[in-house]
Amino acid sequence: MKILAIGANGIIGQAVTRLFAQQHDVIEVGHSTGELTVDIEDSASIQSLFERVGSVDAIICMAGNGEMGSIAEMPNEGYQTVLSNKLMGQVNLVRFGLEYLNDGGSITLTSGQAANHPMPGTAAIAMGVAGVNAFVSVAALELDKGKRINAVSPAIVKETLEQWGVDSSHGIAANDVARFYQQSIDEGKTGHIYDALPSLN
Repeated sequence: MKILAIGANGIIGQAVTRLFAQQHDVIEVGHSTGELTVDIEDSASIQSLFERVGSVDAIICMAGNGEMGSIAEMPNEGYQTVLSNKLMGQVNLVRFGLEYLNDGGSITLTSGQAANHPMPGTAAIAMGVAGVNAFVSVAALELDKGKRINAVSPAIVKETLEQWGVDSSHGIAANDVARFYQQSIDEGKTGHIYDALPSLN
């Protein structure tokens, strides 16, 4: 299987590419480093990427920027970053990518838990991830030729919390998150949101 992995340089992206590279041909795409790069806020950049890569069996996006800040203090630019990058960036990956997705192929986007578990300072992010989930639910109804679309909605990962120097016990390991992307590709579901949450054990 030929898998296009966008956002491969991030913490989750590295875990996902390691997992799939064991059995599949993974094309790793970063934002600014690596052999292949893409700016998901730029439609021309997305189109150029697909023209270079050609047809694929699966597209996984683990990219998407968010901004934290209170409603009172968040500038317009903070909200726009989430809308242009996290939301419309992934929407445009689908819009352009469908032409290059083989029949029976799948697309997996990344949302997040901010809309499910509201916290102060995450209004912009919550708005973006809720939009991704809503888009996936509707897009699944419109795809043809056996093509599928899902999203993985991860809780904050342990490795990120460790980088911040805070307690990571309530986070989920990136390797555990990666298995949800594998489920998205292998299980045959469409329009499904995989909640990647830490184990209660």
